[in-house]
Amino acid sequence: MTDDKGLKLVSGLVKWFDPAKGYGFILNEEGGPDILLHANVLRNFGRSSVADQSRVTVWIQPTQRGLQATEVVSIEPPLSEGAPIADLDNGVIEHLDALPLRPARVKWFDKAKGFGFANIFGHPDDVFLHVEVLRHSGFADLTIGEAIGIRVVEGPRGLMAAQITSWDRGTEQGAPSLVETGVGAQVQDIKDFITHVAE
Repeated sequence: MTDDKGLKLVSGLVKWFDPAKGYGFILNEEGGPDILLHANVLRNFGRSSVADQSRVTVWIQPTQRGLQATEVVSIEPPLSEGAPIADLDNGVIEHLDALPLRPARVKWFDKAKGFGFANIFGHPDDVFLHVEVLRHSGFADLTIGEAIGIRVVEGPRGLMAAQITSWDRGTEQGAPSLVETGVGAQVQDIKDFITHVAE
């Protein structure tokens, strides 16, 4: 599809994206040269990174240096099988949409170590972020202070993210904050969900 400004809508797999360099490339499914994906275009979509092999749909335009993405329309995480980590069984993964999506900020994340922590607004406890959950959610990395949406479960060592989304998803209607629902209600919701999944 081409719009009246000469932009074309295409889909493809992320070949690679390096947040430190500030760009990456998308494999063009229609053939031809790879498509440049700049960090600013990704940030306009509410993300600081995207996992390799994620399927993205973007508007592109030709430039003197080749094809370049001008807007990200959608990102689908890479295809994978099973739970992203041992602490998340398939029952939790199958029922992720039943968990509330909470707005949060990244406290810190170290890709080399494979984990980090986030804080949900209005909730004092840290939420564990595992690199595999990040990848299954379509992210490659997170930066300190980055705003995200998370679905949280009670893991063997405390609260942990079962899914991570872009910030705009965490603030959608139907994603009440912990202040609105109360911290006790959130913890009880998680316990009820875990109990339900285990039955």
